[in-house]
Amino acid sequence: MKIEVRGLTKKFGSGTAVGNVSFVVQEGELLGLLGPSGSGKTTVLRLIAGLEIPTSGDIFIDGKRVNDLTVQERNIGFVFQHYALFKHLPVFDNIAFGLKIKKWSARDSAHRVQELLALMSLEGLGGRYPHQLSGGQRQRVAIARALAPRPAVLLMDEPFGAVDAKVRQELREWLIRLHTDLNVTSLFVTHDQEEAMEVSGRIIVFSKGKLEQAGSPADVYEEPATEFVARFIGSMNIVEGIVQREQVQVGSLEFPAPGCPDGQKLQVGFRPYYLKVAEDPARYRQQAKLRHIYFLGVAYRLEIETADGLILRSRMNKEEFRRWRFTVGQAVSFAITHFRILPQEGMAPLQGTETGKPITGPLTP
Repeated sequence: MKIEVRGLTKKFGSGTAVGNVSFVVQEGELLGLLGPSGSGKTTVLRLIAGLEIPTSGDIFIDGKRVNDLTVQERNIGFVFQHYALFKHLPVFDNIAFGLKIKKWSARDSAHRVQELLALMSLEGLGGRYPHQLSGGQRQRVAIARALAPRPAVLLMDEPFGAVDAKVRQELREWLIRLHTDLNVTSLFVTHDQEEAMEVSGRIIVFSKGKLEQAGSPADVYEEPATEFVARFIGSMNIVEGIVQREQVQVGSLEFPAPGCPDGQKLQVGFRPYYLKVAEDPARYRQQAKLRHIYFLGVAYRLEIETADGLILRSRMNKEEFRRWRFTVGQAVSFAITHFRILPQEGMAPLQGTETGKPITGPLTP
């Protein structure tokens, strides 16, 4: 079912946890709510579920305003970060708990539980207790319990936060397959950028109770709308300069800024893979010193320092790295091939006077 949030605000005392947030979740979509601790993402999830009452604003599910409906009346499945399984009940009864509340017949309930045990790859574990399961198995039981009454919407709060990295990766892949099979409108909260980008069809980024940006993982990563998103999603070099003759001057670096007045301070961002580094000092116009080399498994990260004292990060794959003979301390040349001018916090995206679009673009090495 489609979910629509309009002007949602939640205050606790004098503090605003969520401020005037609006967005739409399309039917069958898997949406990630991403942000640091205290950004308001979990509060939004709890407001949609009916576990919190909004201070103002409206929530619609399948076109119906649900502000005054109870949790049970909203037909929502909720998965908590720390499983919240009943320790004294076996897996079968944990999954069947919601069905018992809804007064399903014993026969229908048993059939549904067996169906979910198979779907969740938990066959043969119905008689075990939560303490006899692995973390990944416990989380799958929690999701099965939420799905048992056939909810219209599935909400998950940091669903993989309580398991280790290897199990978390496996659960991500499993969740994608599960969503493909069930096509249930789903929202999940996470502070893990990689998790949000890998699992979500679309991401909404929160900061300090406000919606910073919504879009596909590629859009949010490649075209951050705000300084916060640029800094929070992935790694980005961010430098600040002053406009002179429609160019942002950052030491010896220049970035086109059409339509911007002289003297204006602007921040420019570029991803590490848009910073090309060569051991040949003559290959590129800009010069620097190689400070550090970091091995990342599938890639290398290089840290360079310009004569102006800028510390910049580059990233290249192993094949590219092996074409050069980099040594820490050596002189290198570099070029920035793509950039984006970032609005500072509280500012609207800067628009080019000719295109009417955010100022971004390629640079010639």
